[in-house]
Amino acid sequence: MLTTKGKGLHIMSDGIDYGKLMHRAMRGLIQEVLTGVQEHGLPGDHHFFITFDTAHPESELADWLSDRYPNEMTVVMQHWFDNLEVTDEGFGITLNFGDAPERLYIPYDAIKTFVDPSVEFGLRFESQEEDDEDDVPPEPNDDGPSGGEKPTPERKDAEVVSLDRFRK
Repeated sequence: MLTTKGKGLHIMSDGIDYGKLMHRAMRGLIQEVLTGVQEHGLPGDHHFFITFDTAHPESELADWLSDRYPNEMTVVMQHWFDNLEVTDEGFGITLNFGDAPERLYIPYDAIKTFVDPSVEFGLRFESQEEDDEDDVPPEPNDDGPSGGEKPTPERKDAEVVSLDRFRK
């Protein structure tokens, strides 16, 4: 098997690895979206549910969070977040957990799902061990104010949620 690294084409002895190419493109999309949020804030009613592998070797989170969520955790970027720093490998963000701000670093390779319920958009990254299941788009969520003005962010606790409630 021959593969090229970086931004090159993934070619194996039996063909092109479209799966790896698609995963890289989807992670690039997440990076581009988060870079826009870093520069301009969340537009309109957009908000994100991001599920990631807390056991990924490059994930960084407080010990009490990794103890509580040893395999995966879903965080919500909506009302209050701070210090969003987007890099080519992942992003750092400060979220509020029960009036305790905690810094997280989430590498793109650790992301399992990225959902923006305000526009019924979602990505799911499946490992090779997982069965392929049909993705069902999330149901729209009517959280937050509407209108053209950007609301003043209110401080709310970060929450960990199950994405099952967004599937039909």
